[in-house]
Amino acid sequence: MNTIDDRFIAAVWDESIVPTLERYIRIPNKSPMFDVDWRANGHMFEAAQLLADWATNAGVEDLVHEIVEIDDRTPVWFGEVPGSSADAPTVLLYGHYDKQPEFSGWHDGLGPWTPVLRDGRLYGRGGADDGYALFGSLTAIAAVQRASLPLPRCVLLIEGCEESGSFDLPAYLDHLAARIGTPELVICLDAECGDYEHLWLSTSLRGMLIGTLTVKVLEQGVHSGAASGIVPSSFRLLRALLDRIENSTTGRMIDALHVPIDNATRTEAANLVQALGSTVIDRYPWSGKTAPVTSDLVELVLNNTWRPTLSVTGISGAPSVDNAGNTLRPETSARLSIRLPPTMDAKRADDIVKSTLEANPPQGATVSFRSDGGQAGWAAPPLTDALAQAFDRAASETFGRPARYMGMGGTIPFLKMLADQFPAAQYMVTGVLGPNSNAHGPNEFLDIRTGKRVTSCVARVLAQL
Repeated sequence: MNTIDDRFIAAVWDESIVPTLERYIRIPNKSPMFDVDWRANGHMFEAAQLLADWATNAGVEDLVHEIVEIDDRTPVWFGEVPGSSADAPTVLLYGHYDKQPEFSGWHDGLGPWTPVLRDGRLYGRGGADDGYALFGSLTAIAAVQRASLPLPRCVLLIEGCEESGSFDLPAYLDHLAARIGTPELVICLDAECGDYEHLWLSTSLRGMLIGTLTVKVLEQGVHSGAASGIVPSSFRLLRALLDRIENSTTGRMIDALHVPIDNATRTEAANLVQALGSTVIDRYPWSGKTAPVTSDLVELVLNNTWRPTLSVTGISGAPSVDNAGNTLRPETSARLSIRLPPTMDAKRADDIVKSTLEANPPQGATVSFRSDGGQAGWAAPPLTDALAQAFDRAASETFGRPARYMGMGGTIPFLKMLADQFPAAQYMVTGVLGPNSNAHGPNEFLDIRTGKRVTSCVARVLAQL
């Protein structure tokens, strides 16, 4: 045949991948950060075994695979497929199978653990982020073999800790180092896409710093009428502390957390805006007349991909509004999620945030910032001309138009780990997380047509190496 058969890929998706993803979505295998009893609950093992069972029958010639476990760490699925020749380059294909928690706000008839197929999209937690990665990767390899095209040596690694910062992954990279070898290309299927009509390649990812800021003013709650005006509010002091690292009017974080942004990055952001237009902002479910932080779309893209930002993702120490009494509470804690520029040193950022928040506590309150540890971002090395041409050919044959490039606002710790370990590697970082796909939130979906096309692109890139 000697050409990639898109009909074969589509048939595998329709007849095998989608039904298996429906089973996968039903498994509540939340990442260990969100399920501390993951081992006892067994969901992670069930999900890993589902991947292994499907891989056994995926029709990939000479595939050797296993579920690998080290101590009490989340298991990984690891596979190897030999190349067409002894000197074939090595490609590492990556994904993860752990999931974010349920979240609220799912539409009627939808839910995190209830797969629903509607209008060509599969709804449910984890299908797009990132359950499809193993299925898409193996199907791409099978398509190359079926076409009798040259195949590089393929190593596949699907981890179970990505949504918790991949803290288990370094141990597995060390344990499997000899079997992984030295990849010339890393393919990661855990990224965003700007729309569903192009192949999008990610050029950068922000880092992440997560921690809990706590302000304590009393040993126990007291009557608000008796204490207010004398005892400071822990919530007010917490607000004041957050102002130390973020301007509450503009959202800009302190200069110490910023990095220079070069002209090439600014040009890429401008090209992205030219391609997507108002989709840059229309992709979000805005409430009422809420407006973006600026009307300049290029600056919004740079904010999201190369500048630090703060999100308060949780608050404790306060009852629900329906159960709130007239009590001046003893303490307030806020869960902080700080996104870091791709090239910002995560340890340095951790030190800056901690020292800034804890220095000179307002009114002598007890203040602590407990960090979970920072995760470094990633910036792709310059593409070789050959690989850039391979991306364009694959995209043109599959999507009917050349590849496009974008930075990402999220974090994939694996990529920085690999960049440090294999500095000469090239990268194909792509995915199916397009407008409104809403990974981590309610109504997450996988656009099946995009999944098929991304799989076809991966197959074509593998064949062109």
